[in-house]
Amino acid sequence: MRTFFMAAAGFPTFLFTVPLLAAAGFWLLVAVGAAGPRTFDEDADLGALGLGGVPVAVAVSLWTALAWSGSLGAAVLLEPLASRGLARALTGLAVLAAAPALSWCAARTLLRLPRRLRPDEPGPPPPRFAGPRRTVRPERADGGPRRGDRPDTAHRAHGRTAARGRTA
Repeated sequence: MRTFFMAAAGFPTFLFTVPLLAAAGFWLLVAVGAAGPRTFDEDADLGALGLGGVPVAVAVSLWTALAWSGSLGAAVLLEPLASRGLARALTGLAVLAAAPALSWCAARTLLRLPRRLRPDEPGPPPPRFAGPRRTVRPERADGGPRRGDRPDTAHRAHGRTAARGRTA
């Protein structure tokens, strides 16, 4: 337990601990009814970041929680490798840079799943096979040969043969 608290209060995880506590406080206010989950929707649009489709508070809270978790996990795993000096500072900076980027990718992926499972706009209705069957025969408006007709048959039906029949 001591390792957990030391990692959560140490660099770089502490930089994500503070926003995580703020998000937890916000969701407590939502649970009590003092705030709404869509309180910040007018202030920011996260659609350009790929985090749209959900309230801003949900997206930012998820992003923060994932960054904190990733930073905490990296701090605990890298502690034995870089416990002092320059190596610790460099690993801390690497974790500080990687945690938000990787958590953004994870949050974006997690927020896309519900949109794929439940799209906002329903697709076209399934075809209905009720009622009588009908045959559709395409006709040309100018009386010319239909598509698929052989030229010699069309010529006989619409050309000289038909004209000879009228004159004879």
